[in-house]
Amino acid sequence: MALEMHVVAVTAASGEVVAPDWLIKAESVHRQLRPQLPADYLSRMHEVFANGARMAVVVDDDADAVVCVALWRLIENTYEGRRLYVDDLVSDETRRSQGIGKLMIDWLAAEAAKRGCHVLALDSGVQRQRAHRFYFREGMHIPSFSFRKALK
Repeated sequence: MALEMHVVAVTAASGEVVAPDWLIKAESVHRQLRPQLPADYLSRMHEVFANGARMAVVVDDDADAVVCVALWRLIENTYEGRRLYVDDLVSDETRRSQGIGKLMIDWLAAEAAKRGCHVLALDSGVQRQRAHRFYFREGMHIPSFSFRKALK
């Protein structure tokens, strides 16, 4: 029996939440990657959306559940032009290696192409080796180092 899954855009291009029920259902999966998100998840996500982020989720139709979350935004820069940058990408830890992440990456790439992007990009913590293997399989590469300086 094939898994019945599809991608749902939780936000519109304006940042407006157009699928509030799926946003609520996304929280438990999103927290698997970002456990430090504040208790008031919905308010925090509305702030993030107001600052340009968008969300899409993979839905398992049989379970009526979110099994993957992507938080993304469009960025213009001088070295790549327009790119679709993925802030967060996480599949439910109990459902990995079932094609869910690939479904989302393919959706994000198609979304990027529709929006005239030249690049699909993301950062991934150095400790996430399993995720890195997935990204390499999906044709991604490491073009540079990412540096940070904490300001507080």
